Amino acid sequence: MQLLPEIKKLISAATSPDQMLTRIVAIDGCGGAGKTTFATSLAGTLDNCSIVHTDDFASWDHPVDWYPRLIEQVLEPLRQNHVAHYQKFDWQANQLGQWETLEPCYVMILEGVSASRSEFRRYLSFSIYIETNRELRLKRGIERDGEEMLLLWQQWMVEEDEYMLRDQPQKYADLVLSGNTEDMLRIRSLF
Repeated sequence: MQLLPEIKKLISAATSPDQMLTRIVAIDGCGGAGKTTFATSLAGTLDNCSIVHTDDFASWDHPVDWYPRLIEQVLEPLRQNHVAHYQKFDWQANQLGQWETLEPCYVMILEGVSASRSEFRRYLSFSIYIETNRELRLKRGIERDGEEMLLLWQQWMVEEDEYMLRDQPQKYADLVLSGNTEDMLRIRSLF
């Protein structure tokens, strides 16, 4: 992906709020947009980079209203340059699972649906929004999770629509990428 070195430069030039040691980079977009794939590729180009997934906090029952726990367990400790300890949601058991530890680092990618929500913006150094057409997102989600999950995906997308209207993450993103191609992302615009 040729645009990764350019994005790395943009992230390196971004400043951290509140004297934070860690630059937090949000990769937002709706389910099936390609956020995880892109985050993994981007993390591979960055030095001393960790990834936290919003799926470690969300669940089918709570697609977007889980955010206070992420603020308390991850963002506030990192804002204070402290080690963060957070409990991941176990999707198979449908309950909170193992605890993870996250040291302050050069870059932490916060990847997932609502990663750049208004409540998180004060912690972010850089924000990327991946814009992908609804039909392709649903196709990818069903391919990953199975046909039996169609109703849950449709309900999830209603919650995402409400989040998108309320927070307008693409409007506040530093970079908007298109995830509409099967070979992944191409740049759409740079703000």
